[in-house]
Amino acid sequence: MVYYGSYRRNLYMKRYAALFPVVGCLFILLSCTGKVPAAVAGKDAGKKIIVGFSQIGAESAWRTCNTKSVRDAARDAGIQLVYENAEQKQENQIKAIRSFIVYQVDVIVFVPIVADGWDTVLREAKEARIPVLIIDRKINTEDESLYAGFVGTDSVEEGRKCARFLQRKFHTKNGAPVRKKYRIFEIRGTEDSSPAIGRAAGFREVLSRDPAFEIIGSESGDFLRSLGKEVLSHALDRYGGIDIIYSHNDGMTLGVLDELDARHINAGRDICIVSIDAEQAAINALKSGKINCVVECNPFLGPMVMDMAKTLAAGGSIPRLVHVHETEFDENTDISQLPPRGY
Repeated sequence: MVYYGSYRRNLYMKRYAALFPVVGCLFILLSCTGKVPAAVAGKDAGKKIIVGFSQIGAESAWRTCNTKSVRDAARDAGIQLVYENAEQKQENQIKAIRSFIVYQVDVIVFVPIVADGWDTVLREAKEARIPVLIIDRKINTEDESLYAGFVGTDSVEEGRKCARFLQRKFHTKNGAPVRKKYRIFEIRGTEDSSPAIGRAAGFREVLSRDPAFEIIGSESGDFLRSLGKEVLSHALDRYGGIDIIYSHNDGMTLGVLDELDARHINAGRDICIVSIDAEQAAINALKSGKINCVVECNPFLGPMVMDMAKTLAAGGSIPRLVHVHETEFDENTDISQLPPRGY
């Protein structure tokens, strides 16, 4: 790690003085056991790369698997990981990133809960000469130099895949005659998050040219099972005849299945269900006919993230944009030999 001199160190001490009580408490607590934070111990020893990782939370099986993938990959690569759970709050992530700057980690990795509002803290990381790698969710910024690169899923393409399945299922492609208008209710993910924005955009990109489909309503379920159930309950009361439910993630979709089951509505038959993530629970529902299509969102980013972190720590450059491989499963897919999903 580059030594910045006493002037720059004093500058950071003044800028992040508000964080010192928190960091100090951590040192006092750990001193009772004769230990110091791994980040500081590793840095002093000069033996390991140190990566600060801010995750948005643990709201789903997908997110838990994504966190485990990063942690396991760091361990396997001999990288020390300073992990912070933001508990679904952007302000917590900003505090975490600033704490990583105070620690002078080698690389900062984070999953941005929303797309906007990162320029100030990322500019601070850039001033500290700490490269930033964004994973899973994308950000909006006028200064692309504030982060080194992105690795994650292609949310727009995920939305397109869901729309194309509907065209195949209802035979609306290639100018086929429209027998009826299929009414779609959409349950979006977290407001202003890049997956919610991309999955909505890709879905509309395909279906806006197809007169057989109409999106009659769209509400946010915040990627949570409980809100998926609640949002659908309101939608069924408000809109009545819904032909298709397009849910932005499996967590909300499982909530949808809970609500349909409570109302004795046959999911997958009375209402077509399309989802994204491909968690094991959703694959099981697909097998039983309760979900018609589930598009994969790949959570296993860890190995690629750690490879990129090592490159950045060594002063190298990485690709600006890397989308991981993803597939899809629908009611016509033979999944009898599909191995356990792991999430």
